[in-house]
Amino acid sequence: MPRVSVVIPTYNRAASVGTAIRSVLNQTEHDFEIVVVDDASADDTEGVVGRFRDPRVQYVRQPSNLGDAAARNVGILRSSGPYIAFLDDDDEWLPPKLELQTEFLRARGPDVGGVHTARFIVDKGTGEVLDTRLSPEFAPGTISITTSAVMVRRLCFETLGLFDEGIPFCSDYDMWIRIAERYRFGYIDSPLVRYSVHTNRLSCNLEAMSRGEDALLRKHGEFFSADGRRHAKRYLHLGVLYCFNREVGKGRVAFRKAIALNPGDPRTYFNLCLSLLGPTAFRKVKQAKERLFASAAPPARRGHNA
Repeated sequence: MPRVSVVIPTYNRAASVGTAIRSVLNQTEHDFEIVVVDDASADDTEGVVGRFRDPRVQYVRQPSNLGDAAARNVGILRSSGPYIAFLDDDDEWLPPKLELQTEFLRARGPDVGGVHTARFIVDKGTGEVLDTRLSPEFAPGTISITTSAVMVRRLCFETLGLFDEGIPFCSDYDMWIRIAERYRFGYIDSPLVRYSVHTNRLSCNLEAMSRGEDALLRKHGEFFSADGRRHAKRYLHLGVLYCFNREVGKGRVAFRKAIALNPGDPRTYFNLCLSLLGPTAFRKVKQAKERLFASAAPPARRGHNA
């Protein structure tokens, strides 16, 4: 049995999944298996994975596209290690990640369910490091964990169940909330993940984002209510998603909930009033505002390549 099981869900990312796999094979921890779950890709993903002759690499193809949560669940069920780490198909790990995380969990009791690390935020097109997130965001009503930065004990899934396949977006966030309510999360204050930012991420799917955010707020209302302002910001974000997706009626409902939670935030009133102009005007004004701020902002700080 390997010490660590690495689960890589992938869909139409033949151009990047090989780099993700290679970053695992280059780890200083060698006792692992890789389960690549192809969510019915239409490109050459199978061929790319097949070129890796390492026996630790397994390839599983889904019969149809079922989403990230289902793919991760298949990976968990097909794996066997006591520790499970997740890597998105467009991200990369730095070599010591698995070693440091396994050492961290082995040195602690089972009340620590998982450990995550800091990350580099990388422009996928240029390879430029745009930012380095060094501090974890654990506060009442919020938890900020990048999926590619996580290692979790298999015990957590055996106790709490798998990823919720009914949530089309943020199913990973849902899972971390469920784990954090039962176990503690550790943190390694070193950036060990290269987290890619580009236009072809799932987070560009407005419909999936709005449905997922709405499901998350309904499912974990008690968790988010621990901080009224943060709770309100999530409803504000949901309202903007709905309006961008031309569902202004649902957007107004979300804005009103945000106002009820935090009546002192002028941004919510602005967005509510803007929604009354209709979805086309809403989108045009918001995009114009983004262009204005982008043009006024100083040039992005050029970081080093990790």
